[in-house]
Amino acid sequence: MKTDIILAGVGGQGILSIAATLGAAALNENLHLKQAETHGMSQRGGAVVSHLRIADFPIWSDLIPFGSADLILSVEPMESLRYLPYLSSSGSLVTNTTEFKNITNYPKLEKTFQLLSSKLKIIKIDADKIAHEVGNPRASNMVMLGAASSFIDIDDEIILKGIETIFKSKGDKIVKLNIAAFEAGREFSSIQKK
Repeated sequence: MKTDIILAGVGGQGILSIAATLGAAALNENLHLKQAETHGMSQRGGAVVSHLRIADFPIWSDLIPFGSADLILSVEPMESLRYLPYLSSSGSLVTNTTEFKNITNYPKLEKTFQLLSSKLKIIKIDADKIAHEVGNPRASNMVMLGAASSFIDIDDEIILKGIETIFKSKGDKIVKLNIAAFEAGREFSSIQKK
């Protein structure tokens, strides 16, 4: 078992919480884990990316080579496009549809995603809207994790334990809201895959 994941987004969107949750889930299962991240510009709304590699055997490099990622999980649609060269031909893209327009000439992306959908497995989800609906507007990252979970070779129950591990210091209410966000994203994704 091996899953290579590119996590992409903009500072403040919860990329590092997704990585920490998956890391906790992997460690709870005694899986091997390597992670590399870039988040120096995160406080300025800059790009954030994390390479996350999970396997049941030792992993020697924390960076995912071009053309070998199993999944791009992006909480911002334009950022998902930046990392397409990493995606394998059999890989999947799960992206939020809510745009973070931090540049004046933010492009129109609909045609690009239409073209890509004929070549890739893509799930587009309005994670921000779903997070509001479950009562935790800040949990769009957990909605995204739920939507991507069917592409990750870790059982949902183990990921849920990872969510508990990461958020337990914030109290039971926050844990439950993040779990609800994860489950809502998972439900949306399962409907889209049919």
